[in-house]
Amino acid sequence: MTQHEDFPDTHHEMTHNTFFGFWIYLMTDFILFATLFASYAVLRDATFGGPGGKELFNLPAVLLETLILSTSGFTCGLATLAIPVDNKKKVIAWYAVTFLLGLWFFLQVCTEFGHLIQDGNTWQKSAFLSAYFTLVGTHALHILLGLVFIVVFLIQVTRRGLIPVTKRRLTCLSMFWFFSYVVWIFMYAIVYLMGVT
Repeated sequence: MTQHEDFPDTHHEMTHNTFFGFWIYLMTDFILFATLFASYAVLRDATFGGPGGKELFNLPAVLLETLILSTSGFTCGLATLAIPVDNKKKVIAWYAVTFLLGLWFFLQVCTEFGHLIQDGNTWQKSAFLSAYFTLVGTHALHILLGLVFIVVFLIQVTRRGLIPVTKRRLTCLSMFWFFSYVVWIFMYAIVYLMGVT
């Protein structure tokens, strides 16, 4: 009996289970954001006599954020394409670019929050601002979590190479990043574009 027969390769079953479990997680995340979007839709006009989106939102800055995150989605896609062909250098390079773009996006959102808070427009001022900070802040936390995962997984790839476990993790990371990107597109349309009309 060969070693392969003694210890059957369960890699494909494990990969299938990992991706299935991660899809379930993404569905729960979808429910979370759907709830936050619904709350925002109900509270978007509850400004308590204070400023609304039309007065507060800086569309050119938000457009820049959208372009940055869109580009990071593209570079993440290029990294994902390099995973099955075991191109370690391209995987590391494209995820590193994705990290830098994601960090830029995160800092842009923090700057936007900082300006609002500095002007006295905090989450305590109105129900509208509470819903806005909760929705956009939750998305920003997802981006921050994605950045942490990029660093952790790139360290693993650097040390261990593109073995099955690191490939699975990177693929799940890509799914998470694309999900966060899609959520932002809806946020850009519903929160910002509709907010200034």
